[in-house]
Amino acid sequence: MNRLQVIKSSFTTAAGRPLLLAASLSGALALGAQAQGQPGKGKARGTIQDAEIEIVKDRVNTLPEATRNFEKIRLAPPPKPTRQVTYTYPDFRLPVTRLNPSVQVLTVAQEELEPLTGNYLKLGFGNYGSVYGRAHLHSVRNEQYSYGLDVRHNSSRTGPVDGRNSGASQTSAALTGEYYLGATALGASLDYAYDRYNFYGYDASKLAATPESDVLKQTFNRFGVRAYARNRAPDATLTYEVGVGYRRFSDYYNVSENNLLVDAKAGYALGETSRITVDAQGSFISDKQPGATGQLGELTRTRNFFQATPAYVLTGKTGLTLTLGATLGYSSDVLNGSGKGAINPAVRLGYAVVPEKFVVYGGLGGAIQRVTRYDLSQENPWLAPGQTVLDTHAGPTVYGGFTSAPVSGLELAARATFGRARNLYFYRNSLADTSKFDLAYDSTTINVVNVHAEALYSASEKVRVGFKADYNHYGVKSLAQAYGRPAFLGTLYGTYNVFDKLLLGANFYYYSANYGVGYAQGISLPVPPPSTAVTDRQTNSVIDLSLRADYRLTPKFSIFAMGNNLTNRHYQRYLNYQSQGINVIGGLTYSF
Repeated sequence: MNRLQVIKSSFTTAAGRPLLLAASLSGALALGAQAQGQPGKGKARGTIQDAEIEIVKDRVNTLPEATRNFEKIRLAPPPKPTRQVTYTYPDFRLPVTRLNPSVQVLTVAQEELEPLTGNYLKLGFGNYGSVYGRAHLHSVRNEQYSYGLDVRHNSSRTGPVDGRNSGASQTSAALTGEYYLGATALGASLDYAYDRYNFYGYDASKLAATPESDVLKQTFNRFGVRAYARNRAPDATLTYEVGVGYRRFSDYYNVSENNLLVDAKAGYALGETSRITVDAQGSFISDKQPGATGQLGELTRTRNFFQATPAYVLTGKTGLTLTLGATLGYSSDVLNGSGKGAINPAVRLGYAVVPEKFVVYGGLGGAIQRVTRYDLSQENPWLAPGQTVLDTHAGPTVYGGFTSAPVSGLELAARATFGRARNLYFYRNSLADTSKFDLAYDSTTINVVNVHAEALYSASEKVRVGFKADYNHYGVKSLAQAYGRPAFLGTLYGTYNVFDKLLLGANFYYYSANYGVGYAQGISLPVPPPSTAVTDRQTNSVIDLSLRADYRLTPKFSIFAMGNNLTNRHYQRYLNYQSQGINVIGGLTYSF
């Protein structure tokens, strides 16, 4: 007996299909039997033999198991845009409230390099008739070239004293560029600034009438250009940078200064741990100013300066570093017994107690510090015309300190310096007009002590807090006070990135009181001899809180607000020059 098997597959999609197949087979057999049993219908074509149909339901067809990948599909991130929004907090403080910290050698890492991809335009307005504007235009970083233009404007139509008489403005533009030829970079820079100030530090009680603002006018024009070439490979056997430049300064009183500048830096590696370095600068000034009252023509003066520091640098594998050298300087300025030439040691010894965590150092130094009208006009814009500008001979100097990074994100540094200085300048009110300042020099060499400390904390690009403080002691002898130089200067600053669209910033300044001179009470003009007419006067201390905020509305537009002197203290950085009160500026930023 033959057997017919019908197999049900496991992948049958219709549940009733096996029953339908069985019914069809049964119907076919029945029809065949009926046809065979009917006579007269033709010859039988065959017989159906006995058969047994068996339906097997237990067999299951199986397929090999497919390999499944449970890892998420990873798409490559989109390329970063070549231009992105960059938030910055430029210092918009006007001259009447400008705080100028003493010049220091930085021992804590500087701010991170800003990406050259954030181009923006800012425009804001505030009380005192303030206008603030900035254009920041830079190329993206590439291997062929880079360039940038930075234009700034700050102005206040009125100020804290007699309206327009204490207004001020600053406008500047800086253009920079570099072109890369392999390991060599060729660069140039161009700077221009125009500033307007007024001598509003007068005593109105001693004047018959309030003066007009044009009578108090002072303006500065500053122009500078520099070209240079440098080696871009810091690990090359020979590294160098050489440059030549020119600076011009002029003011409203026909005082001018033309300065030709040259500079060079070079280093040559003798081996893996030793180098020879040279650092040199030169300055050649032609200085002109009108003759004194009753004199005709101009007073012309030539001021030459050159200084070089050759040194041998040894970096040991045990964490010890040693620098042996000397600073040789020459200045044609001769006053108060200072010579034209100077030789000072350039010795520094450092030791990494904990590599990259704690370093101590100490050394001997000293140098001639170049002083120019170009720089003085930015530090104190109320200098009287006809000043004698001298280079400062600083040295010999003993210093020591440490740098530390105890934990991630925290940097600490401290430094103490003791030195001797000759022809260090101070700002003393002019006896002829106390609304102007004269450069005052001690007739002998004085002791100068500085203690500097700073701390910086950064946390995941969200919070950044820093602190800087300086204590200065000037052992003046022939001068009664260290005029115009406060003993203590402190700054606390911070930024907080609340979220991607809001950035907050704060600055807190504290400067201790300093001294100027003024007329004694009850003295009337014309002024009697200085010994009876003039007395030392102390300014109030500087306490200044500034807050800043920037909120991004869209990827291209954001709004900002900046507030200065929010404690509303009318302090005097220099005697007789009262600062503005609360000054708030708000505006719009366009980024592209």
